[in-house]
Amino acid sequence: MKLKEIKRTAIQSWSPAQHHPIYLATGTSAQQLDASFSTNASLEFFELDLAEPSLDMKSCGSFSSTHRYHKLVWGPYGMDDQGHPAGVVIAGGENGNVILYDPAKIISGESDVIIAESDKHTGPVRALDVNPFQTNLVASGGNESEIYIWDMNNFGSPMTPGPKTQPLEDISCVSWNRQVQHILASASPSGRASVWDLRKNDLIIKVSDHSNRMHCSGLAWNPEVATQLVLASEDDRMPVIQMWDLRFATSPLKILENHTRGILSIAWSLADPELLLSCGKDNRILCWNPNTAEVLYELPTSSQWCFDIQWCPRNPAVLSAAGFDGHIDIYSIMGGSSQAQSQRHADQISNSFGNMDPFGTGQTLPPLQLPQAPATPATVNPLKKPPKWIRRPVGASFAFGGKLVSLENPKPNPQQPQQPTSHVVHISQVVTETAFLKRSDQLQATLNAGSFVDFCQEKIDAAENEFEKTVWSFLKYLELLGYNKEELALKVRSNEHITTNVDGLITQALLTGDFEGAVNLCLHDNRMADSIILAIAGGAELLEKTQKKYFTKTHSKITKLISAVVMKDWHDILKTCDLQNWKEALAAVMTYAQPEEFSSLCDLLGGRLEAASVAQLQAQACLCYICAGNVEKLVACWTKAQDGHCPLSLQDLVEKVVVLRRAVEQTQRSGATAIGVLLAEKMSQYAGLLASQGSLSTAITYLPDNTNQVCNTTAAWCTSYVFISAGPQNGWNDPPALSRAPKKKQVPENYTPPAPITSPIMSALGADPQAQPVSSGAPQAMVQGSHGAQVPYSGMHQQQLSPPPMNPAMPKTSMEGAPGAPTGDVIQPLQSIPAEKIMKKPIPDEHMVLKTTFEGLIQKCLAVATDPVSRCDEDNSTACLCFNKLSPAIVGGLHNIARTIESRSYTEGLNIHTHIVSSSNFSETSAFMPVLKVVLTQANKLGV
Repeated sequence: MKLKEIKRTAIQSWSPAQHHPIYLATGTSAQQLDASFSTNASLEFFELDLAEPSLDMKSCGSFSSTHRYHKLVWGPYGMDDQGHPAGVVIAGGENGNVILYDPAKIISGESDVIIAESDKHTGPVRALDVNPFQTNLVASGGNESEIYIWDMNNFGSPMTPGPKTQPLEDISCVSWNRQVQHILASASPSGRASVWDLRKNDLIIKVSDHSNRMHCSGLAWNPEVATQLVLASEDDRMPVIQMWDLRFATSPLKILENHTRGILSIAWSLADPELLLSCGKDNRILCWNPNTAEVLYELPTSSQWCFDIQWCPRNPAVLSAAGFDGHIDIYSIMGGSSQAQSQRHADQISNSFGNMDPFGTGQTLPPLQLPQAPATPATVNPLKKPPKWIRRPVGASFAFGGKLVSLENPKPNPQQPQQPTSHVVHISQVVTETAFLKRSDQLQATLNAGSFVDFCQEKIDAAENEFEKTVWSFLKYLELLGYNKEELALKVRSNEHITTNVDGLITQALLTGDFEGAVNLCLHDNRMADSIILAIAGGAELLEKTQKKYFTKTHSKITKLISAVVMKDWHDILKTCDLQNWKEALAAVMTYAQPEEFSSLCDLLGGRLEAASVAQLQAQACLCYICAGNVEKLVACWTKAQDGHCPLSLQDLVEKVVVLRRAVEQTQRSGATAIGVLLAEKMSQYAGLLASQGSLSTAITYLPDNTNQVCNTTAAWCTSYVFISAGPQNGWNDPPALSRAPKKKQVPENYTPPAPITSPIMSALGADPQAQPVSSGAPQAMVQGSHGAQVPYSGMHQQQLSPPPMNPAMPKTSMEGAPGAPTGDVIQPLQSIPAEKIMKKPIPDEHMVLKTTFEGLIQKCLAVATDPVSRCDEDNSTACLCFNKLSPAIVGGLHNIARTIESRSYTEGLNIHTHIVSSSNFSETSAFMPVLKVVLTQANKLGV
């Protein structure tokens, strides 16, 4: 695509890559005349400003010269030490001249612009090149096989690379090797190329085509392979480009044949060795891949020959082409639009007539409207392949689960540049919270092994403060508030004959349920009334021992406590007790409260502590909530006192919650309590943090059962994980701490969870929700059966199967504990299901259309789908839904979707699907709507 143009009949050279802004130097071409037959000559500089929309390039400096030029090169010599801030322009003249110009002085308008000049050559100087390693060295070529090496630090004494080649002939090209700094090549119109070694000052090899038809017009070295070069032929009988390799120079390595007439100029891109430009007398400018001899791009050019073509060193996508039509055109090989060029030509025609009608009517002309030709696109296609400079050499991106994906483009083998290189993609696991993951793994190992006592003891041993140690002591239930029955018994025996601190001993005895010790202390202290009252509460045997003593009505500091123990009025005690004595109050409640009031009493005391003005008492509320088994209030209280944004703090909370829930299940012999909103939020946050660190299998186990409580981000990860990646392989069981009841699942070795994409769409419509068919070898979810018992459920198969054998029911037992301590029933194992209960009920006639329509759509998808990932399982043609549990809006929406399927309006069906899901309860639609969306999406994609 054309970017700029310069109306000059001139040769050209770009500014070095180190120079900014980009300039193009033009010199009046020798042996060419413009339309005015002018004999003037000049050296001019133009700035390439691609931000300016005009096609014209701005002239930045000009020098009137007495010479016309055959060749211009612009080197970076002097730019480093600021001796020549814009480098040096070297010109080859028509009278054997080699002239050095200072472009910075020409651009600034100074007059003394010539650095040095020599006319040592015989005849015109048509070949020039700057050494890419030693920029002070310039090679030039003239007539009679003359080749000189000029040192711009000592310009007056050039050297020769060796003796002149015989027979004597003109030098048309010289080029320095791009990999080895002392290697120089030259070529002559006869078609012979010579390679010189400047260390030996001698010719080392000649390359020649045996057809004798090569009229060499261009020579260039491979930018990356030191032994390869190309030669271009100007002969119309042989318009080819030959690639030679000096390691086996008996014949060309490759021949590039696509020009129909002789080639006038070539240029090899230094930024991408797979891009070689050529222009010829067939009015074509081609861009080749010299390794494959394929034409990658052809520039849209005019009908005139282009005699010189060059790449821009600083902008590798830009090139310039000088033509015999008096224009130098600037192109981009990256494509674009030619509309600006067409508009410019139209404006030139309008401006030539001015604003008036040329036919004498005196009326103003309307703006010229370009003809609209929709069949001819205004865009120009770019290269067939991305050039090397825009390919990503390296790349890295984070993926789900803490994965880091990185790539790199290895360098091609210089010995075999045509061979494709392999591209390696690396996937790494990035872990930033190592301590968090380590503790999470420890907690998971504890959950799997069930070693909660050892886990609590480790936490007690590692506790950094007394409060943390007390918390884990509560959870362990080994030490309760520092009171130990054995230690108390020793104290009682040692203090039998002392009347000091009896109240404290009696209090400890009562708090730990030691009635006999408390009565003995009262008898020893002559507290008859207390001893009789405690004996009544302690049992008949103890009462009989104390009835012989006289009951004395006395009032002491612990009378109220005794009254509470006997009368069981703990609400009043907890409401009025001094909060500094909260430990004694909590211990008493744990010892004597009835199961039905225990949790509320602990919550009452915890609420008073949490509302206290003393921060230390506020933190103690956590202990009351632990005793009450109130996970939600524990989470809320702990969150207030801790930094919830720290992963390790969140780990602390999850550890306590998991152990507390398991302790409640095992101690009270009851199912786990429901998960509240706050706990669900913390568990979702914990699962998300685990997922971000790559612990996907662990993360999914901590999500709450009620998906409405899962935050959007974690729900998205969960869905991606279950429906796409590792869910079916790792299993979907809840963690032991969050499961519905403590139970063990016997999983056979060949157990394979179903892929979510093949989950059932509908079951037998209208079937009894308490009597679903049971399949063997398929995963079973727990649903509520008759009499509240949990029964295995599977909707994968419709055929009737016998239910698996169940363990017989176990007798109901109660747990041992202190009088009044909370107890619970042992969970009942699964009951066997009567065979008649699993019979399917027929689908209601008004809903039969849903079954036939959805199953028909699946069959259509199966018939045309080739990708095994997008295929739907034929066994899953019915959805696990029951119409007596669905709202009329959902059932009506399903019928509307069925009608869109019949009319093949799948997009409308997906819109209805979205409306149903967004306006319904997730628990009603989660079993069938996701897979129904998959089927509609696949049908729309396959066009069935």
